[in-house]
Amino acid sequence: MRITGNKALILEAVQNVIGAVGTKNTLPILSNILIEAKKQETLFSATDLDIGITYKTKDIQCIEEGSVTIPAKRTHDIIKELPDDIIEITAKKNNTVLLECKDISFKILGIPKDEFPVIPGFKNQEPYTITQQELKNLLVTTSFAMSSDETRYILNGICIAVSKNTIKAVATDGRRLSIATIKNNTNFKKEEKAVLPSKAVGELIKTLKEEKTIDIFFSDKQIKFQTENTGILSRLIEGEFPNYEQAIPKEHETKLTINKEALQSAVKRASLLTTQESQAIKLQLSKNKLIISKSTPEVGETKEELLAEYAGPEMTTGFNPTYLQDVLKTIKKDKVSIEFTGAEKPAVVRQGSEYIYIVLPMQVT
Repeated sequence: MRITGNKALILEAVQNVIGAVGTKNTLPILSNILIEAKKQETLFSATDLDIGITYKTKDIQCIEEGSVTIPAKRTHDIIKELPDDIIEITAKKNNTVLLECKDISFKILGIPKDEFPVIPGFKNQEPYTITQQELKNLLVTTSFAMSSDETRYILNGICIAVSKNTIKAVATDGRRLSIATIKNNTNFKKEEKAVLPSKAVGELIKTLKEEKTIDIFFSDKQIKFQTENTGILSRLIEGEFPNYEQAIPKEHETKLTINKEALQSAVKRASLLTTQESQAIKLQLSKNKLIISKSTPEVGETKEELLAEYAGPEMTTGFNPTYLQDVLKTIKKDKVSIEFTGAEKPAVVRQGSEYIYIVLPMQVT
């Protein structure tokens, strides 16, 4: 095997798949990237058996067809440090791989392709197609609410639900719930629901960039996302995702409407006095006014008054500031509305029918 191409192109190919390489691999081959050189295109692949990523490109020239696997991280680090020039990668018969650029050469040991796991494809199956930007928006506006608690593994990802012309992404950690919905012109013939692990979510967010489309393929235990050049295949989290529809409160008239940036800044300032033992900040609502405060023993206290649109009953409640900051980062409008049904009931942020965020209050001492 022998390929050649500009450093930027080869580095891009390696970076597109390296996210699938595991950090604690028991099999040496799983620490490697597979390179398959063909006359029409060059294919780069990586997998940790839970997620597999493939990237194909016609911009890297194939001089001699063949294949080899090479250590992912070491190869990436070497290419990154080479000059911005043409790089040539050659695999010898004994799986020794030469990386050459100008008058610099590296020799590293590879492993034959035969030991590399096969990344399965989805043949003869009709995909669900949406734009990459639509899918990225779904993931970005929900992924922050995923759980990292391994005892509740089913929550360590995003639930993707497809029905007719609607796709939903849902994430929850048990203390907050984020639901994003898009309407799609395609009339999907079959309903699907799958829980996508957090690692696959992260790789997708990095990959999705353009207004071009992406195809989504479902199976019982796997899901595949295919763009023009990149394929991401992931195992699904098995189990029953919570019935999130039951958790959505009906729209309530008691609503606080406030400038998003002003609220965001005030919440961030109040959060500076939180500790692990005292996380909640206090929100005091009264007519056209919101007071945000935080008092922490042996640390200090702060209080800030904001103008707001509010005509409901006076109320004092508390929230984890991180949970408020996370949702405010996703809001695109200048103003944000938060619905309340009581000091000890969940608060709700809505953006039309496209986005719902529900967050549980915390006790304020």
